[in-house]
Amino acid sequence: MGEVTVPFVDLTAQYRAIEGEVRVAVDGMLAGGAYVLGSAVAAFEEEFAAYLGVRHAVGVANGTDALTLALRAAGIGAGDEVIVPANTFVATAEAVVHAGARPVLVDVSPGAYLVDAGGLAERITARSRAVIPVHLYGQPAEMEPILDLADARGLLVIEDAAQAHGAVYRGRKVGSFGRAASFSFYPAKNLGAYGDAGAVATDDDVVADAVRRLRDHGGLQKYQHDVIGYTSRLDAVQAAVLRTKLQYLDRWNARRREHARLYDRLLAGIPGVAVPVQLLEATHVFHLYVITVDPQRRDALRQDLRDHGIGTGIHYPLPVHLTPAFRFLGYSAGDFPVAVRASQSVLSLPMYPELSAGQIECVAGHIREFMQARMPKDEGGE
Repeated sequence: MGEVTVPFVDLTAQYRAIEGEVRVAVDGMLAGGAYVLGSAVAAFEEEFAAYLGVRHAVGVANGTDALTLALRAAGIGAGDEVIVPANTFVATAEAVVHAGARPVLVDVSPGAYLVDAGGLAERITARSRAVIPVHLYGQPAEMEPILDLADARGLLVIEDAAQAHGAVYRGRKVGSFGRAASFSFYPAKNLGAYGDAGAVATDDDVVADAVRRLRDHGGLQKYQHDVIGYTSRLDAVQAAVLRTKLQYLDRWNARRREHARLYDRLLAGIPGVAVPVQLLEATHVFHLYVITVDPQRRDALRQDLRDHGIGTGIHYPLPVHLTPAFRFLGYSAGDFPVAVRASQSVLSLPMYPELSAGQIECVAGHIREFMQARMPKDEGGE
């Protein structure tokens, strides 16, 4: 097999494909002179809301702020508990703390690594005010039973859709189910800016109004300060970029799904490797293509791929409760065993629309060779 360098993410390939359109959009915005909020941001907000099928999308500075402001706008604060999965990027729990509430962690389902209604139900206390289902790796959480549970127990649902732009659950795009939803437009996302950016999506007029105030020092006009706010405005340059990219999002997601199908086929049957679990009622958009590998061989496989010029990632190397920042929650190392095992066994492979079939074949070929060469004799090895 010839050596092929396959980066984990290649943002320059995407830029080369749309460079002309991006330059026109950014130059037009720069010529207009409105660099903070302004018409470019308003236009993107309208277009993104229409894409999601919600009444409002409010642009903010980044995805963590989006979740923090969504929680605050929904009335979450001191004394409240918010249930979040232990297997997520730490920002999900950070946002709860920034809002003044306390994260209560819950384990995830084997295989898909998503929070489910059964697990959530076990974590509800008298202080519980909200749950945050995370649409992890680009796959929607199972929203119907989660919404039913939340409705029955009087809880708010705030979606974390930072990895799931364009993902669909039962015919509806994620971000349209809860009281509000947060999105990140970090450059490597399916819909990525050229810097930090985020948005809150909601059908709730009150929540949207509150986020608009919170993002800009507590008011809707300059020197108007109705509440204590933040400086968390979506940059107009990023809005111009995002408007251009939004037109391509569905076709880029379709390519990601094509790549996932090829990975699935090429990796099938390799001992010690499991391809991603996909839910029947969900349309996965594969922000990440995450395989599960025998924990005793995961790190060695990753090193072997690196040695052959293939980039990978681990999402995530520690569950939230084992990070130093969240030791104050008081959980023990043995809590949330599915999340812990995931941290020891998941491996994210290169995944972006511009990947070629040859690159995917190269990645899968090296995985097969490595795993078969190290297959124990009782698994059929020589």
